Amino acid sequence: MQLADRLIEKAHGAHESLAAMRWRSGKGDRRTLTWPAAAKQSSLTKGHAVCNICGWRGIAFQGIAHSESALCPVCGSISRDRFLYWCWTRRTAYNPKARVLETSPRLDQAYRDKMAERVDYTSSDYDESAHRGAMRLDLQDIDLPDNTLDAVLTPHVLEHVPDTDKALSELFRVMKPGGHVFLQIPLPQAKTAPPTEPEYHGDNTLVFWRFGWDLADMIRAAGFGCDVLVTSELRDAALDKRSFDYHGADCDVADLMAGADPAAMTVVADEVQAAKHGFRPAFQFVTFDCHKPA
Repeated sequence: MQLADRLIEKAHGAHESLAAMRWRSGKGDRRTLTWPAAAKQSSLTKGHAVCNICGWRGIAFQGIAHSESALCPVCGSISRDRFLYWCWTRRTAYNPKARVLETSPRLDQAYRDKMAERVDYTSSDYDESAHRGAMRLDLQDIDLPDNTLDAVLTPHVLEHVPDTDKALSELFRVMKPGGHVFLQIPLPQAKTAPPTEPEYHGDNTLVFWRFGWDLADMIRAAGFGCDVLVTSELRDAALDKRSFDYHGADCDVADLMAGADPAAMTVVADEVQAAKHGFRPAFQFVTFDCHKPA
């Protein structure tokens, strides 16, 4: 046992040193490199869970299988953060000079510093009640020049914007040709409608819209191409006309799945990847890849 412990200790030390060396070198796709701090806190022998943002490996994420849970102990990401990041890294080629805007990021300054080492990154927020970005931006009137950004990561923001069409039009304007907006929102039902009574999310921000699958049509009407990014588990459930056993009041899963069209879905993560990174339950991980024609 002592020999095994020493070998494991050496392996951990080598893993940490290699992560630090790779990070310093800056070679390859830095978006997928492990943070040295994450390597230090990882378990190589019991690593069933892997954070695709910081590279931490461990037995399991903290919390439950839910888009707002499954916490990474190093970078603080929850599962929806990791899926949004996964979509970005899977759907775009790496460019260290890419101009990337993230709206209302949950994660702290350590994450933002690492992002700034990976790409030309900045962050924004509007009401600054729960988050603060490097700049204050209203998605309905974005104070940036035309054709400015290569990528926008916008997690659970659009449902809090009164004028969806105006926000999409502004996003289209500021994107460079060939750029991508990775638009992630709660999808609680099949068709878009306003809430029937006042609704607030965890940061006490008013919800104006409960989106459905038809958001893809709104995105295309703004000029974007649109791919609906999902896990294989969700696409397979839609193929089989199955729903999910879910009792939360935040989503009418039966209605959502009744309106699901598997032919309109693009799979970006298989079952093994979803389990490893915490992309479950599958219906909570739908992200719209809005790409501006080149």
